[in-house]
Amino acid sequence: MAQEQMQIQKRYELPPLPYDAAALEPHISREQLSLHHDKHHQGYVTGANADLEKLEQARQENADIDEKAILKEFAFNIGGHILHSLFWPTMAPAGKGGGTPGGAVADVLDREFGTFDRFKKEFSRAASSVEGSGWAALVMEPLSGRPRIMQIEKHSNNVYPTAPILMVLDLWEHAYYVDYRNNRGQFIDAFWNVVNWDQVNSRMEKMI
Repeated sequence: MAQEQMQIQKRYELPPLPYDAAALEPHISREQLSLHHDKHHQGYVTGANADLEKLEQARQENADIDEKAILKEFAFNIGGHILHSLFWPTMAPAGKGGGTPGGAVADVLDREFGTFDRFKKEFSRAASSVEGSGWAALVMEPLSGRPRIMQIEKHSNNVYPTAPILMVLDLWEHAYYVDYRNNRGQFIDAFWNVVNWDQVNSRMEKMI
């Protein structure tokens, strides 16, 4: 019975983009977005499922496995899957994204940073200074109840435990190399034109 239950455990799936692949042009091209979603995000989903299969097979066979290695690999793959799944809805097509936020997010950012422009400057500087491959995120830190800007190395390092993510920006080169080559700064500037503040507000409202 236990083996049958393990065999029917749910697997991870690639979520569809919430808009057409060309919807973020000219800021992010169809080619760039399609490669990022269909190849790179799919790779993390495939990797996470493969890691689960290794764990389940070892359990079924009552075999030993290198727990340190497999759990590190799984954290990397599932972290990539989770962050990308948050990233796509963080953006919206032209006319629906960009500009300045309203609602609860605007109030929280003004209270913490003084002005939206100050927040935007700090977030952009955090994004541009991420070392190597990683992410920039706006989170709600639960102990203080205040928003924090966070750098995430790779997919799983330097993450505040239990801090819900409001907004996340992928700074791996695979997120922008087709459109901007190695110019991360141009990609960060482009991102502000497609931020889905309605989605960020929706996440915020679930926390307050």
